[in-house]
Amino acid sequence: MTKKTVYYYHALSSPWAYLGWPQFKALIEKHDLDVVVRPTRIVPDNGGVPLRSRPQPRQDYHAVELDRWRKRLNMPLVLKPAHYPTNNEFSARMVIAADREGLPALELSHALLHALWSEELDVTLPAVRIDVANRIGLDGKALQAMEEEPEIVRAWHDSHAEATARGVFGTPTWIYEDVLYWGQDRLDFLDEALSED
Repeated sequence: MTKKTVYYYHALSSPWAYLGWPQFKALIEKHDLDVVVRPTRIVPDNGGVPLRSRPQPRQDYHAVELDRWRKRLNMPLVLKPAHYPTNNEFSARMVIAADREGLPALELSHALLHALWSEELDVTLPAVRIDVANRIGLDGKALQAMEEEPEIVRAWHDSHAEATARGVFGTPTWIYEDVLYWGQDRLDFLDEALSED
């Protein structure tokens, strides 16, 4: 039987990707999914609006929603972490490198998001990313070195271009059979779609 394929577009700075990981991981196991890992950013060309460019009332409500969800999911999360907003490209390229090596890229992604949102670490620092990777049993130094390889840098740009072309605007977004599911609170709908086949 052919595995079902889900494309996973997510920013390595998204609190919603962080909060959604346990449920998504459960769906991967439940449906034996083949996941195509696609780190990206918010896509303004498609209507995505970065948090700090939103009006203050929307920024305030963002914190309210994060507080609700961290309590609902019982996950540690600092509402205004010390190093957010951040440049998520470095973490993204490390995740891409892990994926290229056949390593648990999604586990690394969650660990990096946890470092940012729960531990308040500056994930733009190579030493921090190396330590995070090491903590989950990966060779952080080797993965960090791969971040600068032209193939990995190109893959990062290609991933974002693909997200743009497929209509992604915010993250996390999952695509299954060309249907978009935006936001960790839409994973139940993804589960239903996967269960129909």
